[in-house]
Amino acid sequence: MKTNENLGFSTKAVHSGEIRYNEYGSITTPIVQSSTFIFKNTEEIRKLAEGVEGRFEYGRYGHPTQVAAEGKLAALEGAEDAVLFSSGMSAITTSLFAILKSGQHIIITDDAYKRTLDFCKACLDRFDIECTVVKMCDYDAMEKAIKPNTRVFFSESPTNPYLNIMDLERLMNIFRGRDILVISDSTFATPYNQRPLEYGIDIVTHSATKYLGGHNDLLGGVVLGRKELTTPIREYLKITGGVIDPHPSYLLIRGLKTFELRMKRHNESGQRVAEYLESHPKVKRVYYPGLASHPHHDVAKRQMKGFGGVVTFEVKDDVSYALEFMSRLKIISIGPSLGGVESLITHPATISYYNVPREERLALGIKDGLIRLAVGVENIEDIINDIDQALF
Repeated sequence: MKTNENLGFSTKAVHSGEIRYNEYGSITTPIVQSSTFIFKNTEEIRKLAEGVEGRFEYGRYGHPTQVAAEGKLAALEGAEDAVLFSSGMSAITTSLFAILKSGQHIIITDDAYKRTLDFCKACLDRFDIECTVVKMCDYDAMEKAIKPNTRVFFSESPTNPYLNIMDLERLMNIFRGRDILVISDSTFATPYNQRPLEYGIDIVTHSATKYLGGHNDLLGGVVLGRKELTTPIREYLKITGGVIDPHPSYLLIRGLKTFELRMKRHNESGQRVAEYLESHPKVKRVYYPGLASHPHHDVAKRQMKGFGGVVTFEVKDDVSYALEFMSRLKIISIGPSLGGVESLITHPATISYYNVPREERLALGIKDGLIRLAVGVENIEDIINDIDQALF
């Protein structure tokens, strides 16, 4: 379905990207589980080769379920085009490889996702691509880091785990007109809570594994933006092969149909839990953009509709206490992801940074008592009661 911009968000989430009357008459987009698409005759081959007729030929180059999901995501983000990948990291690494060339330079903020930082600092160096890491929200440092060969600025907003918020308007005042592509990983914000493209951001990425899929049952990533930028990324994907399979494409379509409903619940519950934790005597500090105590609360209020379901907080500065607290939980499960219907909790020091020396981990701000909670869609009273009985 071609999207009418006047339609409401949930209407787009339900109908965009899908064929209203497909050849099977099914109301849901079919899982077209095929690696190869056959031709009726050689004339069809000729039309495909000459670009006269758009159709599918081989699964690595695209398939109908993927295309439907891409159309839906583009409509929700307000993007001209969307390219789906097998994971969020595949979306980021493939895009950067497609954009950057030897001798060029990338700037990335210091609290971007750990694996994204690893890729930029370690892998790109092997291809003679220089990387400069700057402090998140230090706009002077960002501007000073620009070099004649700078091609990309990459950041996230909100970030993990402290939920720092980039002032997108201020950011674009630095990079606009400089022939530098600005890429924003908006996984934690989602297209419902924040629309970076409207501020002039060139490319937006998401881990579709999180809020977009919403059910902790798929892996996927997406890159969105103008076709002139996404087309070379799509072509590079055809070479590198990080394609998304038909089945997770279908699961993504299904998850997106309830996207607005879920996000409203995540936003409401995240705010409630954050306020509860901030008032609890066993909690030292809470990091949530919806709280006035968050350093970027004013920016978040200005450019976000809601603040999501992730709440980060500090308990006693003791690893054993943090682990015992999590072990006492009865509803919230221990796990490193977010954005699903089930609430998940993680202790970054012993899960995400388990192999990082303590001194180095602390220098990165990953404290012994730091905990990240991803609130699901369960009844919020049950979640608060579960936390309450586990704090000791």
